[in-house]
Amino acid sequence: MIEVRNLTKRFGRHEALADVSLEVARGSVYGLLGPNGAGKTTLIKHLVGVYRQDAGTVTVAGAPVYENPEVKALMVYIPDELYFFSPYSIEEAARFYAGFYPTWSWKRYETLKRVFAIDPSRRITRLSRGMQKQVAFWLGISAMPRIMILDEPVDGLDPVMRKKVWSLVLQDVAERETTVVVSSHNLRELEDVCDHVGILHNGSLLLERNLDELRSDIHKFQLAFTSEPPAEIFASGTILHREQNGSVLHIVVKGDREQLLAEARQSGPVILDVLPLTLEEVFIYEVGVRGYDIQRVLI
Repeated sequence: MIEVRNLTKRFGRHEALADVSLEVARGSVYGLLGPNGAGKTTLIKHLVGVYRQDAGTVTVAGAPVYENPEVKALMVYIPDELYFFSPYSIEEAARFYAGFYPTWSWKRYETLKRVFAIDPSRRITRLSRGMQKQVAFWLGISAMPRIMILDEPVDGLDPVMRKKVWSLVLQDVAERETTVVVSSHNLRELEDVCDHVGILHNGSLLLERNLDELRSDIHKFQLAFTSEPPAEIFASGTILHREQNGSVLHIVVKGDREQLLAEARQSGPVILDVLPLTLEEVFIYEVGVRGYDIQRVLI
C-alpha cells in the first residue's frame, strides 16, 4: 500500500533522511519509532505529500504522493500540532471534509457524535487541546480513509478517550483493511496496536520488522551464581546490555534462543530465567547498540 524507496531529504547542509526504504502493507498498523530528531516527522510529511523528496520515491497504491490530490484523498493525516480554520465550528469543518473526501460518511459522523459528545456548533479553535484531538479523530474517521497517518495521535487525551479512539481505529483496520502509520513516544501503547515497527536513527532506518519477530530475536536473561559470575557466557550472541549486581547477572542478548539457553546452562547458574522484553526495551537496546547513549533515552 505504502512504499518508500531510497528517500533522501536535506535542509541546507543537514541531511534529515538518508536513503530510507520501507513498506507498509494494506490493513497493517506500522509503528514508526525513533529518538527525538531521528527524522520521524520529516518522513511522515513525505508520506502525506507535504515535502518533496530530494531523491528516491514515495508511492501509495503505486502512485506518487506529492502534488497528487487523488492519492491524498485516500488518506487522513492527524499531526501532533493540529490546525483548523479559525472561524470553523465542528459542523462547518465536517462540511469542508465532506467536500474533499469522496468516501465521507455523514452516517458515521452522526454516530460518532455519541462517542465524542462535543457540541458540533462549537468553534474548534476555542476547544482545549484534548478536545481538538477528539475532533480530529471524529472528522478523520468519518472520512472513511484507506490510510491514516498519525503523529503522536493520542497525546493530550485522557485514558478513557485514548482507549475509545484506538478501538475505533483498530475496528477500521479489521473491518475495512485501513492502513495505519503511527509515530509515538508512548511505546507501551504502540506495543498493543502495532504489528510492524520501523526504527529511525539519525535519518536512517535501523531496522524494519514484524513486532513478534523483533521480540523473538532479542532475549533478556537473569542468572544467579554461587560465586563470581563468568566474564563470558554467550559466545553465539551479540550482547546488547549487561548489568551485574553481586552474583546476579542481567544480560540482554541477540541470537538464537535455544542456542543461548544451552550456553547459559553450561555456565552453571543456580537460577536461570528468560524474562519478557517490552517494545520500549527492544527500542532502547537496538538503538543503544548502534552508539546512541541509552542514558539519554531513559532520562
